[in-house]
Amino acid sequence: MVNCTQVTQFSLVGFTEEPVTQGNLFLLFLLTYLVTIVGNLGIIILIRASPHLHSPMYYFLGNLAFVDLCSSTIITPKMLVDLMLEKKSIAYAGCVAQVFLFDLFGITEFFLLASMAYDRYVAICHPLLYPLVMSPKCCFQLVTGSYLMGLTNGVGQTISMSTLSFCNSSTINLFFCDISPLISLSTSDSTLSHIILTTAASLFGVSSSLVVLLSYVAIIPTILSINSAEGKRKAFSTCTSHLTTVTQSRARAFHTCASHLMAVSMYFGPAFFMYLQPPSSHRSLDKVVSIFYTVVTPMLNPFIYSLRNKEVKGALVNSLLKLLGWEGTGSAVLHLLAEKE
Repeated sequence: MVNCTQVTQFSLVGFTEEPVTQGNLFLLFLLTYLVTIVGNLGIIILIRASPHLHSPMYYFLGNLAFVDLCSSTIITPKMLVDLMLEKKSIAYAGCVAQVFLFDLFGITEFFLLASMAYDRYVAICHPLLYPLVMSPKCCFQLVTGSYLMGLTNGVGQTISMSTLSFCNSSTINLFFCDISPLISLSTSDSTLSHIILTTAASLFGVSSSLVVLLSYVAIIPTILSINSAEGKRKAFSTCTSHLTTVTQSRARAFHTCASHLMAVSMYFGPAFFMYLQPPSSHRSLDKVVSIFYTVVTPMLNPFIYSLRNKEVKGALVNSLLKLLGWEGTGSAVLHLLAEKE
């Protein structure tokens, strides 16, 4: 390593070199990013402006929207710029910052999703204890703990990157700086970096996903033990932050549980695929997988967790009517929406 020349910037391969395809991808990702900004920022503003949404579930949801907004902003603007340039590059310092911030918000989202699942577990399985268990102090601790776990992961992956050497090897086969392809690119011994990556993915990812899984393992039998269809519908309606529709039949209830777990897997699944496989096995498929948890999931979360929610729709209708000066018609509109559902 005496003749090693440490790189000062990295080249990003991106998606394609075809100008027409790059232009189409630019428009697609620009539209996706705009929807992500409007959706997540709208959810944050709506929750803060609506007093009846000041509950634990929406407290977690507001933080989830903030994390999605930040994680998307870390990746997408730089990606959009690169799609318009022939030479795609990023400075070493910028790469370090991207690794730190993306890993920070990535693990934070894992634990926020786990906190939301635990919140629904308490609400469904122990409703009488819900105000006591999910107190403002407990919610604050869960959210703070999520950010601390994310910070721990971000610092760990940054330390991991600092132990790597890149001697005249500067082409990253991805559209952003991520620790996994950097380990594959390194010309030095990457054993320690790989251990840190695998340990963090297993410790943080597996533990948070187990909380989600165990919560729903307890929730579903509790709901199915309710005799009346109306009772099932009401129970599921309290779980709408983690479900996509309000249902009345048992079959539909199973369907909405599966839909939510599928939505969660859109983030957990691709992340596990990226970080639990050996670095040497990274292929072009990684770019497609990375798109899901860097671009698609932050855009879809406001729709999955909020816009199919009756309370959120009610708050949105009230806010719009207030802006138009039609506050008196709000209850009538909400009644019509309830009848349609």
